[in-house]
Order: sequence, then C-alpha cells, then structure tokens
Amino acid sequence: MSEASIAEAKTQFTRLVSRAELGEAVHITRRGKPVAVLLSEAEYARLCQGEAHRGFWELIVEMRDDPAFEPIEWSHEDANAWRDRRPTQAFTWPE
Repeated sequence: MSEASIAEAKTQFTRLVSRAELGEAVHITRRGKPVAVLLSEAEYARLCQGEAHRGFWELIVEMRDDPAFEPIEWSHEDANAWRDRRPTQAFTWPE
C-alpha cells in the first residue's frame, strides 16, 4: 500500500497510476488524513461486481466455503464472560 499527498499525486500521477495498474492501492491524503484511493480498473470492477451481485448472506457462505476458514468454538460461558455487567446509567428524555 502506497500513500501520497494530493500535492505529490499531482506531480507524480503517472507513477502512481502505474503502481495501481500493478495491483497496489494508492491512498491519497490531505493534511495526513486519507481522502481517496487510487485502484486499477480491474480491482475497481471486481469490487463493484461484488457489491452488485452478493448480499450479506452470500458473503457469509463464501467465507465459510474458504478452505482456510476455521470456525471458533466458544462456549456459552466464554461468550457470557464478555458481557459488561456494570449497572446502566440512568437516562431521561428531555422535555
């Protein structure tokens, strides 16, 4: 992953496009904060196609079908231990 300020992107646009074509995402920043990402057309098309044709459940099924996927077996006691047991704060709606 590369990062370039807007000023750098203006002067080195050709080099950044070449990096994106090679599959590297280039993050464009303004005052050090990311504001845009330069991607190859192939990667952009892949992302758009994925959004248009797959819903949440399809993504879950795809994740589970991945050979590297290993479900985590947590007991009820383990999951219950994460619960925040502090008393809730009192809340009233303003009138």
